This record gives sequence, structure tokens and C-alpha cells, in this order.
Amino acid sequence: MNNNLFNNLIATVRSQNDDKALKDLLKGLLTPQEIETFSTRLEIAKLLKQKMPQREIAKKLGIGIATVTRGSRELQSGSFKNI
Repeated sequence: MNNNLFNNLIATVRSQNDDKALKDLLKGLLTPQEIETFSTRLEIAKLLKQKMPQREIAKKLGIGIATVTRGSRELQSGSFKNI
């Protein structure tokens, strides 16, 4: 991963002044499928932090247990500490 490009992405996201501007930016950068995937991953992290069982999360969101397990690994590694 190119850190300069990633840092530029972060700076651009942070520079958005309101929700509409941020939504417009994300819709321009991401496909509808990517937005759904990104949103689902965020919801997985939130539910895991609430101590919801992985199988229950998978059922609730209509996703595979492997997807939830991946989120659990990221949570354990500290990736979601600010969610």
C-alpha cells in the first residue's frame, strides 16, 4: 500500500465540512457494493464491541461467519479501538 496515497485519502476525508459533502465524496470514490461492504464491516465491529456472538452477527447481517471472524481478528489487533 502506498502510504502517501493513503494519507492523502485520510486528509481528504477529514477535510469534508459536513455530512452531505462526505456522502458525496464517498459515493464518488466507492461503488455501491464497496459502500455496502464498508458499512457492513463497520457494523460488524460495533456489534463485536457490544459483545454480540459472532454467529448472531452473521445471522443478523446475512453474512458468512468467516466475514465476522475477520472483523473479530481486526478488533483483537486494535484496529477498531476508536469505534
